[in-house]
Amino acid sequence: MPALIRTRRLLFTSGLIAVVLATAGPAYAEKGFGGADGETQEADAGKDGTVSVTVGGVVFDRSKNGSGNSAGALTSSTSWSPPPCWYAPKYTPDQLKKYLEPTWEAGSTGYEWDAKQRDRYVNGHPYKDFNKDKTGKGYFWDSFVNKDFPPGWDSCEEPIFWVDQGDPPPANIENAVTPKVLAELAYAEIRVPGTKVTLAPANQTKVNLPTWAWLDAADFKPVSVTASVPVIGVTATATARPTSLRIEPGTKDAETYPASGVCPIDNGRIGEPYAQGKADRTPPCGVRYLRSSGNGTYPLQATVTWEIDWTGSGGASGDLPDGTFGATQDVVVQEIQAVNR
Repeated sequence: MPALIRTRRLLFTSGLIAVVLATAGPAYAEKGFGGADGETQEADAGKDGTVSVTVGGVVFDRSKNGSGNSAGALTSSTSWSPPPCWYAPKYTPDQLKKYLEPTWEAGSTGYEWDAKQRDRYVNGHPYKDFNKDKTGKGYFWDSFVNKDFPPGWDSCEEPIFWVDQGDPPPANIENAVTPKVLAELAYAEIRVPGTKVTLAPANQTKVNLPTWAWLDAADFKPVSVTASVPVIGVTATATARPTSLRIEPGTKDAETYPASGVCPIDNGRIGEPYAQGKADRTPPCGVRYLRSSGNGTYPLQATVTWEIDWTGSGGASGDLPDGTFGATQDVVVQEIQAVNR
């Protein structure tokens, strides 16, 4: 497909879906479908916090997602990654006609290409007169691209195709929206709390002194994002649940508690807060430095692993690769000073 047509398709947003998704949580605005003349619109938050959040034919409900300045996106624990592009309903018959015919009249894409397009969408090979006789009975589907990719990029190169309402997309078209594909897109939208651990001692620790480490259990609870395409009734919710915290001291001259450095999450608690009376106990999660950091610091890294599963319309469900999110913080380690009398 010529680059010009592909670029125009990426930049065009139709007025196919006018959906308001009411959410009780924070309002997030994404680029959505435009009006009938193709202008791009922002989703507007209402006074009650409701918002329409549409991007690429997919509506995201982030009301149960993680929030805050330190929240971040998960990194897959495997080489898997969410779809970089996908196919979803985009045009009614009349909208496709209004989109394509001006390009043909302008001749901007070349006679040969225009002739092939007319043959496909007007002359009945396979669509007759833009499928106008099926108006209200389905939609033309087209590709959409992950917003993180540059404008004009698109690896979904299938020509615009028709799907009858109630029918699944063709099985040979990869990344056409299904509950599983929506779950993968929802995975990419999940945000989890930051992982700066609380340490005791707090500001600096001593050589050979067990240092306790923990995270605020109130922040580490399941989070989820729901993705849907309302016009075809397909939806999926991806849920992330914290399972463990890995402590990496930032130096080989250290021991972790437990020895593996992986602190399991027990009843929603990540590590155990230090309190008076625990000085002689071994921390269930923490570190003991064996050498001073001198005039510098050690970069302690804390990483939480999140288990991801999903449920979708029609009873569909499954698992996705675990995700991780971590942070590094500087730790000062000093020698214990002996007092001579």
